[in-house]
Amino acid sequence: MISIPAVVPRIKLGSQGLDVSAQGLGCMGMSTFYGSAKPKSDMIQLIHHAVTSGVTFLDTSDFWGPHTNEILIGQALKELELRGEVELATKFGVTTKDGQVEVRGDPCYVRAACEASLSRLGVECIDLYYIHRIDIRVPIEVTMGELKKLVEEGKIKYIGLSEASANTIRRAHAVHPITALQIEWSLWCRDVEVDIISCCRELGIGIVPYSTLARGFFASGPELIQNLPEADFRKRMPRFKPENLEHNKRVYEQLIAVASRKGCSPAQLALAWVQNQGNDVSPIPGTTKIENFNQNVGALSVKLTKEEMAELESFGAANVVKGDRHGQMTYTWLNSETPPLSSWRSE
Repeated sequence: MISIPAVVPRIKLGSQGLDVSAQGLGCMGMSTFYGSAKPKSDMIQLIHHAVTSGVTFLDTSDFWGPHTNEILIGQALKELELRGEVELATKFGVTTKDGQVEVRGDPCYVRAACEASLSRLGVECIDLYYIHRIDIRVPIEVTMGELKKLVEEGKIKYIGLSEASANTIRRAHAVHPITALQIEWSLWCRDVEVDIISCCRELGIGIVPYSTLARGFFASGPELIQNLPEADFRKRMPRFKPENLEHNKRVYEQLIAVASRKGCSPAQLALAWVQNQGNDVSPIPGTTKIENFNQNVGALSVKLTKEEMAELESFGAANVVKGDRHGQMTYTWLNSETPPLSSWRSE
C-alpha cells in the first residue's frame, strides 16, 4: 500500500478561482446511509486528520441525516478552528415529504435551504453550493437565478450542480458560471464520458467524482456486501444483488492482479484511475476510518501510463458490469431535463 504523499497537490476547480485539494473528503457515511451514525468525536478526529494532511475540500449535504451531517461538520470547524483552512461544499434540493423523496428547486426553497445550511454549519458563506438533484418541475434557469442572487449577497461563493445532463449544465451555466459538477464516475460507472465530461471541459467546469470506489466494493470486494448491516442502503443496490454480484466481482479480481504489479491496493488503483483523468478533477472518496483515509490519499502517488489506464478501463466497460448503478435511477442525470423558462409562472 502506498502512503500519503508529503504534500497533497492542489488544483483550480473550474475557471472562477476556487482552489481545492486534488482529493476531497466525502462525509456522508459519517452520519447516514452506510449504517448507523458514527461517534462524533471519532469523526471530528478524522476531519482534523484530513485537513492537517492536506485534504481540505470537505463535502456534505443538508439531506444527509437529514441535517446531522452539516451539524457535525459545523461542530468540527468550530471546535478545531478550521474554517479558514477548508473549502466547504454542501448541497440542497433533496428533501422528504410524507416519507417520500422530493426534489425542490423553486426560489423560495433555494433561499430557505441556504439560510438553514449556513446556520447548521455555523458559517457566513458557503464556498461551493451544489444543486444536489435537479427539480424537473422548475426551469433550471429559475433555480439558478436565485442562486445567483445568493452569490451577489455573499452567502455563497461558487455554484455547483450534481447529477445534471450536458443540456442542463449548459442552460444553468448561461445564467451564472458553474464552478463544479459532482457526478458518479468510476471504473464501473463511465456513462458520463459520452458527453458530460467533455461539456464540463468545454465550459471550464471542474469535475468532482463521487463513489469512485464503487461504494466500497473496490476496497473490499464481495465481502463488503456480506458484512453490511441491513440498514445500509448498499444492500439494496442493483449491482450488489446476488444475480449481479457474482458477475461483477470479476472487476475486483482483475483490479487485484494489476494492483499487485503496481505495489498498491485495489482501492488505490481504482481511485488512481480517476485521479489520473486530469488536473480539473477532485474526487471525494468517503470514509469513517483514518487508516482508510490514508490509503485513499496514497492514491495520489499512483501514476498510470496510457496502457495501464486502457487496461483498467477494459475491466469496467459498459457491457461488462451488470445492474444499474443506483437503486433510484430517476434521481440521476438521465432524468434532469427541466421545462423551458417560458413555461414558468411564479406564484
